[in-house]
Amino acid sequence: MVFESHSYMKCDAKQESVYRTKNLQLIVNIPANAKWAQNGVTIAGGNGVGVATNQLNYPFGLFLDDDQTMVIADFRNHRIMQWKNGDRTNGRVVAGGNGQGNGLNQLNGPTDVLIDKETDSIIICDYYNVRVVRWSRRSGTTQGEILIDNLQCYGLAMDKHRYLYIPDYAKQEVRRYKLGENIGTLVAGGNGQGAGLNQLSGPTYLFVDRDRSVYVSDYNNQRVMKWKKDAKEGVLVA
Repeated sequence: MVFESHSYMKCDAKQESVYRTKNLQLIVNIPANAKWAQNGVTIAGGNGVGVATNQLNYPFGLFLDDDQTMVIADFRNHRIMQWKNGDRTNGRVVAGGNGQGNGLNQLNGPTDVLIDKETDSIIICDYYNVRVVRWSRRSGTTQGEILIDNLQCYGLAMDKHRYLYIPDYAKQEVRRYKLGENIGTLVAGGNGQGAGLNQLSGPTYLFVDRDRSVYVSDYNNQRVMKWKKDAKEGVLVA
């Protein structure tokens, strides 16, 4: 497999911290026996559980932009935090942060987030509100907009054509969405809950490669599945 990234991150929910391993800028064709650096550097949080801008409370998904700007789904604080490269003191709330709720200025258990540079916005899996929302990163933004609703979203990814790939934990499927549409195209699962190669059971996070193949964390089946573009069933990869 080939993965492209600018650095590698780890969320530690118990310690409420985000770490970056040292001296890892780009890894291509990762060998099966690869080992990660044992010592990391805290770059976000690490000041105990709390709601201050230097704290996190169960960080879930995160996204690292080309300029090393990082956004983090701060699950139990119902907000998205942003850390600029080099700022290890305080982050900034860029979405939510107005208490738990379903208002357009609120989030309820965000689980994943990504940055859409084309629109200078962040797209968020708002898990307990059963929706995907978008917040502008421009100053003065006080609320988001609903992109997709009635979707038990846990993770999300975007391909080079700016299509969104989103697993539905309840419907046991992954769909691809053109921005602005609410239905999407089935790309994985969709055959009921199960352990067959054409099924999923609790899909959570995912990754989309250059060929638009989808790698899915199939949580309840304890496996990772790869679905090639237009495939009718997946292949077990881990």
